[in-house]
Amino acid sequence: MINEPIFFERNRVGRVYLGGKLFADFFGDEPIDGFKPEEWIASNVKAMNKIQESPKEGISKIKGFDIYFDELLNKYPEEMLGSKKNFRILVKALDSAIRLPAQAHPDKAFSKKYFKSGFGKTECWVILDTRPDAKIFLNFKDNITKELFEQAIEKSEYDKNAMEELMLDITPKVGDVYLVPARTIHAIGKGCLILEIQEPTDFTIQPERLCGDYKLSDYEMYLGIPKEDAVTCFDFENKPEAQIVSTTVTDINGLKIESLINESHTDCFIINRITLSDSEYIPNIIDSYAIYVVIDGSIEISNNEYRKTVKKGDYFFMPASQMSNYKFSGNASIIECY
Repeated sequence: MINEPIFFERNRVGRVYLGGKLFADFFGDEPIDGFKPEEWIASNVKAMNKIQESPKEGISKIKGFDIYFDELLNKYPEEMLGSKKNFRILVKALDSAIRLPAQAHPDKAFSKKYFKSGFGKTECWVILDTRPDAKIFLNFKDNITKELFEQAIEKSEYDKNAMEELMLDITPKVGDVYLVPARTIHAIGKGCLILEIQEPTDFTIQPERLCGDYKLSDYEMYLGIPKEDAVTCFDFENKPEAQIVSTTVTDINGLKIESLINESHTDCFIINRITLSDSEYIPNIIDSYAIYVVIDGSIEISNNEYRKTVKKGDYFFMPASQMSNYKFSGNASIIECY
């Protein structure tokens, strides 16, 4: 198992918001909105849901084997992770039919203090598809103070637009890439199918009472932290770049590699978009695992003894010990995360 690309059972995770209709074209699911609007990809993270569907909710199960991903990582850490010691990424596909609550995620210092975790939740969004009138919200508008923010929190008890009025709104396009550093206010708006790459936690501070028509509990808003401490998770000073423009690293013989997120943006993860046009790609990643998501077309994964065709919506984990042993060939667009 650990000497080949690792595939997973589908892993749709429950949330309190409605969505998932855009999974139809991507995963081949039924084209309806429901309350499992997220697919957690190669996940060793347990969902912090108020009501747990199962003790392993959120954690991926290996396809064809009675073992979960976290168990496999614990059993074969060197083969799976190389010298990295920790699995440092969570990848999700999510589609919301409504605007999510205004929120921020902790940085490492906040997580260590309040959650006893070494990971915060810096994240990145790759826009895969949109519905009409799609929106995302990222950063405070100019001159928003902590006092105005706290007033909006109180107004949000009865006014659905109170928090939205504080944030910059963006009309996203397919292919856009946005970095959302920890402590940055944001909200995924209605109508976006997003591939989200993030630090491996489910920590969210969302001090807005309503999510659509669902009324969040204090725990769902503040995760058990006193309100006055929880709101310190929001950064009023730094306003990161609203959009990351990809940089073409290679474009030779039908192989195009775009660096979407690299060390100049964050130390949390690296993200590339790989486009093959009747070409092949051999990963050149040293001493690290990687997660691959096919976002368009299809490819064959192969070596001397192995062949498997994967298509749009398929995803897999490549163990560190196998990174240079396989090649991808065909016509496709793939997101590579490591």
